[in-house]
Amino acid sequence: MSLNSLASIAHWPVPTAAAGVVRADGTVLGTHGPVGHRFPLASVTKPLAAYAALVAYEEGAIDLDEPAGPPGATVRHLLAHTSGLAFDEHRVMAPPGERRLYSNAGFEQLGDHIAKATDIPFAEYARQAVLAPLGMASTSLEGSPAKDGVSTVEDLLRFAAEVQAPRLLDPRTVAEAMTVQYPGTKGVLPGYGHQNPNDWGLGFEIRNGKAPHWTGALSSPRTFGHFGQSGTFLWVDPDAGVAGVALTDRAFGPWAVETWPVFTDAVLTELKG
Repeated sequence: MSLNSLASIAHWPVPTAAAGVVRADGTVLGTHGPVGHRFPLASVTKPLAAYAALVAYEEGAIDLDEPAGPPGATVRHLLAHTSGLAFDEHRVMAPPGERRLYSNAGFEQLGDHIAKATDIPFAEYARQAVLAPLGMASTSLEGSPAKDGVSTVEDLLRFAAEVQAPRLLDPRTVAEAMTVQYPGTKGVLPGYGHQNPNDWGLGFEIRNGKAPHWTGALSSPRTFGHFGQSGTFLWVDPDAGVAGVALTDRAFGPWAVETWPVFTDAVLTELKG
């Protein structure tokens, strides 16, 4: 099967774009563009880092509710952007659990915490725990675990299949990652303004009733994933039984706000048809 809707990325105002859609069983329903091209992920790095954190949790290296990050915060707070840390500074802005303060600094402290607990540099731990077992040979998480990942559509489709039908983790752990943590927490979704509530799981943003949003009008409320400021996104729609990935080399901006939901709605419409 080949999805015609994926070809619409050829009209995006970007130098290079690649996209793909995959089912839970790993069946790639279609791709478009250079799927082996390595793109900077920006914040699409976070779901990969979060998955590595969940492996560390299942291995017993860390506990989700142990202290990590600023005083009073835990691993769970860091994963759910409720540690109170500022966006890009290691500065406390609020008590843990009170506000959804989207924080790169929080993911950097999470990476440091796991490196100390495992005695392995975080990028290497992520490689051993997630990337190598899934065959993601073109992906690396060197640098900040919040934003410095590099990957391909080909690799991220492998990851998206794993998240839908986990082999590296107990499905209950992944279900927890897709479940709203600290329900009712308000906050800003970068690029889309204040959301009340601003729902997140463990490293994955959860769509629910957010508007405006980077997924489609047809995306189910259970849809979860992440987008990145480098013009990248990965979503998983459990109700549709598919995941979509798009990577570009143009920074997120009005062009993405306009084109991404149209793309996602076209994919979901074609799949239903």
